[in-house]
Amino acid sequence: MSEWKKVKIGDVCRIEKGTTGIASAEPGKYPLVVTAEERKTCLTYQFDCEAVCIPLVSSSGHGKKSLKNVHYQSGKFALGTILCAIIPNNPQELDARYLHQYLQFYKDIILVPLMKGAANVSLSMKDIATVEFPMPPIERQKELSNLFVSLQEKHKELSAEFEKQTEYAKLLRQNILQDAIEGKLTADWRKDHPVIKGDPDHDAETLFEQIQKERNAEKKQKKLAPITDEEKPFEIPESWKWVRLNDICSNIVDCPHTTPLKSNEKTQYPCIRTSEIQNGEINWESMQYIDYTEYKKRTTRLLPKKNDIVYAREGAFGDAVLLPEGYNFSLGQRTMLLRVLVNPKYVLNSFLSPFLYAQALKQNRGATVGHVNVADVKSFTISLPPLKEQEEIVNKVEHLLAKVTELENQIAERETYTKQLMQSILKDAFGEETPKRQNDALDVALDGAKN
Repeated sequence: MSEWKKVKIGDVCRIEKGTTGIASAEPGKYPLVVTAEERKTCLTYQFDCEAVCIPLVSSSGHGKKSLKNVHYQSGKFALGTILCAIIPNNPQELDARYLHQYLQFYKDIILVPLMKGAANVSLSMKDIATVEFPMPPIERQKELSNLFVSLQEKHKELSAEFEKQTEYAKLLRQNILQDAIEGKLTADWRKDHPVIKGDPDHDAETLFEQIQKERNAEKKQKKLAPITDEEKPFEIPESWKWVRLNDICSNIVDCPHTTPLKSNEKTQYPCIRTSEIQNGEINWESMQYIDYTEYKKRTTRLLPKKNDIVYAREGAFGDAVLLPEGYNFSLGQRTMLLRVLVNPKYVLNSFLSPFLYAQALKQNRGATVGHVNVADVKSFTISLPPLKEQEEIVNKVEHLLAKVTELENQIAERETYTKQLMQSILKDAFGEETPKRQNDALDVALDGAKN
């Protein structure tokens, strides 16, 4: 690369702004290049050539510098008004595909830092014209273009494979949870642990009766409708029992319907909102912390404690998480708290299973955003095993899901490695030397990525 001459875009290309209003464009037979990766269509065209098309506005907006796509387009095409076209003056000396690949590869360190503006972040054509790039002989440019196309095709194949593997792992996780609540994971265990009538450890009917006595001793409970055959979509073992969720909980309470006031610093009062409930785990990175006054106001109905279940009734619809000890939690909007009288981890696994999620979807009261209320959740049906089998199920699920997590991590690692390998190949192809503008902008780009 050190032997290749460096030129400015403005010296070897002309830069023209798009003239087609994207929203008002009449669909037609010509491609319409927009900021998104997918093209739209237009009745008329502006260019008939090969060109690199660069958005002149930030992809993120809201004062952030970002550029998701640098496009290559050939033939007759229209261009949106918020983009510009870079067209080589002499296609025999500069291949537009090569320039596109270079700018796409280095866009975050040679184009993004040129963006300006506090709220409406934009990129000027004048600044684009000053960007330097190495221009090898045209034969080498074409070789690099062909290499890039080949790598892109292979990368798309690999990405599709990784997506397929990720979906398979997700399906495997769902199948494990569904098998758990159907009693399939503990079929062999039950052969060595037969039903013992009158023992809640080995008979769900006895366990259920015991729970009802405890609940009625505390307060008179409202009876829910009997469970119909339609609410029993699969067979359960003889020692199990179909129950409603409310029958095995001492409390199911809604959250306060007001937005909590955020504290200026992290305190001992984390407030779990739906954004903190992710696939049965707590997302601590987005956690909102509140002060003592707000904490007291939000815990008047029921003070959250270890092994309570927080359920997302809206937003992260149908997801749930188990509270750990060591924190004074409160609830954010669109959540509810459940205190169960059986193994809480078994109930959590039930919430994460396709069966209970399907019930939530059936009761969905939201037009665009999923939503259920306390009465809906209380009426959910759940399969109830004896206590000892609940423990066995929880252990098996934890073991199997750990294997799935290991598989998911391997898929993610392979995907990351593939991306790094592709970047390394392209960097070697373009050469090891980095343009001075890239060196100057590298720290800026890294800071932007961290923020």
